[in-house]
Amino acid sequence: MSVDDKPVRMPHGRSDPAPDDGGSTDENEQLKRRDWLAWLLDSSVPIPGGYRIGLDGIIGLVPGIGDAIGGGLSTWIIYQAYKRNVRRMVLARMVINVIIDGSVGAIPIIGDLFDFFWKANLRNSRLMERYNRNPESTYKRSVISNFLFFLGIVVVVVLLIYAVIALLQLVWSVLFGS
Repeated sequence: MSVDDKPVRMPHGRSDPAPDDGGSTDENEQLKRRDWLAWLLDSSVPIPGGYRIGLDGIIGLVPGIGDAIGGGLSTWIIYQAYKRNVRRMVLARMVINVIIDGSVGAIPIIGDLFDFFWKANLRNSRLMERYNRNPESTYKRSVISNFLFFLGIVVVVVLLIYAVIALLQLVWSVLFGS
Protein backbone atom coordinates (compact mmCIF):
# COMPACT_ATOMS: atom_id res chain seq x y z
CA MET A 1 0.00 0.00 0.00
CA SER A 2 1.08 3.55 -0.59
CA VAL A 3 1.43 6.19 2.09
CA ASP A 4 -2.14 7.41 1.56
CA ASP A 5 -3.52 3.82 1.68
CA LYS A 6 -4.42 3.70 -2.01
CA PRO A 7 -3.41 0.43 -3.64
CA VAL A 8 -0.23 0.69 -5.63
CA ARG A 9 -0.31 -1.36 -8.81
CA MET A 10 2.72 -3.58 -8.73
CA PRO A 11 4.44 -4.44 -12.01
CA HIS A 12 3.07 -7.97 -11.99
CA GLY A 13 -0.54 -6.77 -11.87
CA ARG A 14 -1.29 -7.29 -8.19
CA SER A 15 -2.07 -4.44 -5.85
CA ASP A 16 -0.24 -6.15 -3.00
CA PRO A 17 3.49 -6.81 -3.24
CA ALA A 18 3.27 -10.58 -2.62
CA PRO A 19 0.58 -13.21 -2.35
CA ASP A 20 -0.30 -14.93 0.88
CA ASP A 21 1.06 -18.37 0.14
CA GLY A 22 -0.11 -19.85 3.40
CA GLY A 23 3.40 -19.65 4.85
CA SER A 24 4.38 -18.02 8.11
CA THR A 25 3.69 -14.34 8.67
CA ASP A 26 7.44 -13.68 8.70
CA GLU A 27 7.85 -15.41 5.31
CA ASN A 28 4.96 -13.41 3.87
CA GLU A 29 6.49 -10.19 5.18
CA GLN A 30 9.81 -11.13 3.57
CA LEU A 31 8.03 -11.77 0.25
CA LYS A 32 6.26 -8.43 0.48
CA ARG A 33 9.51 -6.62 1.28
CA ARG A 34 11.29 -8.39 -1.60
CA ASP A 35 8.57 -7.44 -4.08
CA TRP A 36 8.37 -3.90 -2.70
CA LEU A 37 12.14 -3.41 -3.03
CA ALA A 38 12.12 -4.81 -6.59
CA TRP A 39 9.26 -2.47 -7.48
CA LEU A 40 10.95 0.52 -5.80
CA LEU A 41 14.26 -0.07 -7.57
CA ASP A 42 12.83 -0.89 -11.00
CA SER A 43 9.33 0.47 -11.51
CA SER A 44 8.23 2.97 -8.87
CA VAL A 45 8.50 6.20 -10.88
CA PRO A 46 5.93 6.77 -13.63
CA ILE A 47 7.10 8.74 -16.66
CA PRO A 48 5.09 10.13 -19.57
CA GLY A 49 4.03 7.52 -22.10
CA GLY A 50 2.96 4.97 -19.51
CA TYR A 51 6.44 3.58 -18.83
CA ARG A 52 7.86 3.24 -15.34
CA ILE A 53 11.43 3.52 -14.13
CA GLY A 54 12.86 2.88 -10.70
CA LEU A 55 15.28 4.34 -8.25
CA ASP A 56 18.03 1.95 -9.41
CA GLY A 57 18.23 3.72 -12.75
CA ILE A 58 18.06 7.14 -11.12
CA ILE A 59 20.73 6.27 -8.52
CA GLY A 60 22.82 4.84 -11.37
CA LEU A 61 23.05 8.31 -12.91
CA VAL A 62 25.51 9.27 -10.15
CA PRO A 63 28.92 8.61 -11.73
CA GLY A 64 31.07 5.96 -10.11
CA ILE A 65 29.09 5.15 -7.00
CA GLY A 66 25.50 5.00 -8.29
CA ASP A 67 25.70 1.55 -9.87
CA ALA A 68 27.54 0.19 -6.83
CA ILE A 69 24.74 1.40 -4.54
CA GLY A 70 22.08 -0.05 -6.84
CA GLY A 71 23.93 -3.36 -7.01
CA GLY A 72 24.26 -3.42 -3.25
CA LEU A 73 20.53 -2.94 -2.82
CA SER A 74 19.90 -5.66 -5.40
CA THR A 75 21.86 -8.19 -3.38
CA TRP A 76 19.19 -8.14 -0.66
CA ILE A 77 16.77 -9.92 -3.01
CA ILE A 78 19.42 -12.53 -3.79
CA TYR A 79 20.13 -12.94 -0.08
CA GLN A 80 16.43 -13.58 0.54
CA ALA A 81 16.51 -16.30 -2.11
CA TYR A 82 19.58 -17.80 -0.46
CA LYS A 83 17.84 -17.81 2.94
CA ARG A 84 14.90 -19.68 1.37
CA ASN A 85 17.29 -22.38 0.07
CA VAL A 86 16.79 -21.56 -3.60
CA ARG A 87 19.01 -23.85 -5.67
CA ARG A 88 22.44 -22.60 -6.72
CA MET A 89 21.72 -22.43 -10.45
CA VAL A 90 18.72 -20.18 -9.79
CA LEU A 91 20.83 -18.04 -7.45
CA ALA A 92 23.49 -17.89 -10.18
CA ARG A 93 20.85 -16.65 -12.64
CA MET A 94 19.90 -13.93 -10.17
CA VAL A 95 23.54 -12.92 -9.70
CA ILE A 96 24.00 -12.80 -13.48
CA ASN A 97 20.99 -10.46 -13.76
CA VAL A 98 22.59 -8.09 -11.23
CA ILE A 99 26.03 -8.38 -12.87
CA ILE A 100 24.55 -7.49 -16.26
CA ASP A 101 22.69 -4.58 -14.69
CA GLY A 102 25.79 -3.27 -12.91
CA SER A 103 28.27 -3.90 -15.71
CA VAL A 104 26.29 -2.43 -18.58
CA GLY A 105 24.87 0.23 -16.26
CA ALA A 106 28.39 1.47 -15.54
CA ILE A 107 28.82 2.57 -19.18
CA PRO A 108 28.09 6.31 -19.30
CA ILE A 109 24.77 7.32 -20.93
CA ILE A 110 24.11 4.00 -22.73
CA GLY A 111 24.34 2.13 -19.44
CA ASP A 112 22.03 4.59 -17.74
CA LEU A 113 19.41 4.04 -20.43
CA PHE A 114 19.95 0.28 -20.16
CA ASP A 115 19.27 0.48 -16.40
CA PHE A 116 15.78 1.79 -17.08
CA PHE A 117 14.92 -1.18 -19.31
CA TRP A 118 16.76 -4.21 -17.86
CA LYS A 119 15.01 -4.23 -14.43
CA ALA A 120 17.17 -6.91 -12.81
CA ASN A 121 15.34 -6.69 -9.49
CA LEU A 122 11.92 -7.37 -10.99
CA ARG A 123 13.47 -10.21 -12.99
CA ASN A 124 14.88 -11.70 -9.80
CA SER A 125 11.65 -11.23 -7.89
CA ARG A 126 9.72 -12.99 -10.67
CA LEU A 127 12.35 -15.72 -10.77
CA MET A 128 11.79 -16.38 -7.07
CA GLU A 129 8.02 -16.43 -7.59
CA ARG A 130 8.42 -18.98 -10.39
CA TYR A 131 10.79 -21.01 -8.23
CA ASN A 132 8.25 -21.05 -5.39
CA ARG A 133 5.54 -22.30 -7.78
CA ASN A 134 7.61 -24.74 -9.83
CA PRO A 135 11.18 -25.31 -8.58
CA GLU A 136 12.22 -27.98 -11.12
CA SER A 137 11.11 -26.05 -14.19
CA THR A 138 12.72 -22.85 -12.92
CA TYR A 139 15.92 -24.72 -12.12
CA LYS A 140 16.09 -26.24 -15.62
CA ARG A 141 15.45 -22.87 -17.28
CA SER A 142 18.16 -21.31 -15.12
CA VAL A 143 20.67 -23.99 -16.10
CA ILE A 144 19.98 -23.35 -19.79
CA SER A 145 20.03 -19.58 -19.31
CA ASN A 146 23.31 -19.68 -17.39
CA PHE A 147 24.90 -21.97 -19.98
CA LEU A 148 23.88 -19.66 -22.82
CA PHE A 149 25.16 -16.62 -20.91
CA PHE A 150 28.57 -18.19 -20.32
CA LEU A 151 28.70 -19.48 -23.90
CA GLY A 152 28.04 -15.92 -25.06
CA ILE A 153 30.85 -14.64 -22.84
CA VAL A 154 33.26 -17.24 -24.29
CA VAL A 155 32.27 -16.28 -27.86
CA VAL A 156 32.78 -12.58 -27.12
CA VAL A 157 36.19 -13.22 -25.52
CA VAL A 158 37.31 -15.38 -28.48
CA LEU A 159 36.14 -12.69 -30.93
CA LEU A 160 37.97 -10.01 -28.96
CA ILE A 161 41.17 -12.06 -28.95
CA TYR A 162 40.80 -12.60 -32.71
CA ALA A 163 40.23 -8.85 -33.24
CA VAL A 164 43.32 -7.94 -31.18
CA ILE A 165 45.46 -10.42 -33.11
CA ALA A 166 44.14 -9.11 -36.46
CA LEU A 167 44.78 -5.53 -35.35
CA LEU A 168 48.32 -6.38 -34.25
CA GLN A 169 48.97 -8.06 -37.61
CA LEU A 170 47.67 -4.99 -39.42
CA VAL A 171 49.84 -2.65 -37.34
CA TRP A 172 52.86 -4.93 -37.89
CA SER A 173 52.35 -4.97 -41.65
CA VAL A 174 51.94 -1.18 -41.80
CA LEU A 175 55.03 -0.55 -39.67
CA PHE A 176 57.34 -3.19 -41.13
CA GLY A 177 55.82 -3.70 -44.56
CA SER A 178 55.62 -7.47 -44.53
